[in-house]
Amino acid sequence: MRRTHRTLVSAVGSVLLSTALATTAAGPATAAPHTGETSDCRPLASASAQAAAIVNAACSQIGVPYSWGGGSIHGPTYGQDYPGGGPGAHDSQVKGFDCSHLVQYAAWQGAGILLPEGSWNQARYGGATARFTRDQGLGPLHPGDLLLWGSDPGNPGSVHHIAVYLGNGKMVEARESGTLVMVSDVRLNAQYAGALRIAGAATQPPAGTKRFMTWGTDVGLRPEPGTGKPPVTRLPGPTPVDVLCQARGQMVHAEGYSNDAWSYLPAHKAWISNIYIDDPAAWLPGVPAC
Repeated sequence: MRRTHRTLVSAVGSVLLSTALATTAAGPATAAPHTGETSDCRPLASASAQAAAIVNAACSQIGVPYSWGGGSIHGPTYGQDYPGGGPGAHDSQVKGFDCSHLVQYAAWQGAGILLPEGSWNQARYGGATARFTRDQGLGPLHPGDLLLWGSDPGNPGSVHHIAVYLGNGKMVEARESGTLVMVSDVRLNAQYAGALRIAGAATQPPAGTKRFMTWGTDVGLRPEPGTGKPPVTRLPGPTPVDVLCQARGQMVHAEGYSNDAWSYLPAHKAWISNIYIDDPAAWLPGVPAC
């Protein structure tokens, strides 16, 4: 069994800066929570099936609260208290998404695309199929593209806010503490840094399998559901894997968990302990027994 796993940003100074800048990009905070538009969240122009799925996954979270550091590929989570105070001072008590985790959720749930955490990392995603500069505006964009804002629009490392484009000048975003996931007008302000396209960046799970994400580093894949034989291969870090079926095998005690469920990965012709599958359930939902 594995609870949702996320790696928190270690450089507190960078997080403080990025969050402060995100508030600037979103506009000045107000005393009353701003919920934005909550209707008509859908692809507003022609879109591929994969791009539409990304949009629809993001839109499924309309009305969920913003929470600093909150969210995962599985859905909303409790966030962290923003050290700078203000509306985010109690976000550890708020279950929701921040901007990058909403985008990460939409990409994973909609298209099986795993994006890194942090908007500045997502801006540099190596699997992007197209990139657009601020000078190109919204003309070449399609629904499902990811919109970026940064303190230095020419530097992807300065990106501090990200949202999913709907088309027709609209986007869905987790904006800032004290607001809900909302539909907004795209802000083509001085910090708009362009966009990237991820639709088409990942293959879909093979027929009969279901895609999950692993967690941890140096995870061994075994030739049978147990640790009695040496690993067939190892996964160096979080990796998407396609699971065909699962079975009871050797009881494993690791990372503070105990589980005898193992999943078969046909692409590797090997087994992985379900402890290392990033899903809240010990027995993976929707996966048949072998």
